[in-house]
Amino acid sequence: MMKKEFRVHNKTDKPDHVVIQEQKNIQRCLEVESRLPNFLYDFFLYLKSSVAITTRLAYLEDIYFFFQYLVKETPKTKAQKPSDISLEEFGQLNAKDINQFLGQYCSRYVVEDEDSVRIMENHQRSLARKKSSLSVMFKNLFRDELIPRNITDGFNPIQLPKPQPDAIKRLDINEVVQLLEMVETGEQLSEKEKRYWKKTKHRDRAILVLFLTYGLRLNELHQLNISSFNFSRGEFKIYRKRGKETLMPINYSCEEVITLYMNHERPPKESIPAEHQDALFLSLQKRRMTVRAIRNMVKKYTSLILGTSSSQGYSPHKLRATAATSLIQQGFSIFDVQNLMDHENVATTQLYAAHRKDVKRELVKNFEWIDRED
Repeated sequence: MMKKEFRVHNKTDKPDHVVIQEQKNIQRCLEVESRLPNFLYDFFLYLKSSVAITTRLAYLEDIYFFFQYLVKETPKTKAQKPSDISLEEFGQLNAKDINQFLGQYCSRYVVEDEDSVRIMENHQRSLARKKSSLSVMFKNLFRDELIPRNITDGFNPIQLPKPQPDAIKRLDINEVVQLLEMVETGEQLSEKEKRYWKKTKHRDRAILVLFLTYGLRLNELHQLNISSFNFSRGEFKIYRKRGKETLMPINYSCEEVITLYMNHERPPKESIPAEHQDALFLSLQKRRMTVRAIRNMVKKYTSLILGTSSSQGYSPHKLRATAATSLIQQGFSIFDVQNLMDHENVATTQLYAAHRKDVKRELVKNFEWIDRED
């Protein structure tokens, strides 16, 4: 059956492509819900009204994975598929069953298909997210008196490693300067890479400057439109996590690189497909750059600065870390940086404040036990 094309009748300030992406995620949520038992109906309504769409989808996918586990890996149900699991069977589960799922099964499991056997291994953060998804579901079912006990009190704790400032991967100031110079001159690029670079250098430089100035998330940059910018007022609009709309001030550097790209590299409007005409950053195919293409571009350039392979280059999220750390090193308040970066908790921002380059080197350099011989 052919998928129908989305058409938007949009009377809000939210860009059409953002509305379409949200609707696609809603459709995915509905598809997952259709494969789960009917007794979760009220829980679906709770998720719909209480959490962001992406969070709702993540919870549902975790829960569906758990229901698949019950069917395929345990004797806890006679059902042949997740949607057939009965409320009576589900109400007999206890905390031990969940702990076995998280601690023994999820940590490493095997997925087989006709051509391969994949070993899936989850780290602690993935396990913690799955635990959170299941906890929300079980608490909701107990509150609605669908199951007899609140078994979540018996869930084993999942210890997450405490983030260490020294572990934050970021570019230092000199590396940022080298990065922007390389994108401007094409140095270190192969002859094949230079053929593409000549067509995209202004675009790529604008993307990097925006990441490094504002610490934008990848999706926030991906969603930028021409209409997002009001240069006469010196600001542009972005859409944050949880659907927040934010106005950001634009400085000279960002206005300069965007104007260069718009005037010298971006194709004429009439040559661009209608649905992509407002997109700020376009591919060579004159379509909005994909999230994957933006990520790969950033990793390619940063890998050259770091002297490593493209796969080991830094992601846009590490440019976000670079922006946060650089701002704090310039003397800006962690609370101002928290606001700019949209950190929910100032403790996240404090990690960047603690990351001072070469502080250990300076400490031991000035703490010698043996005098240097002349």
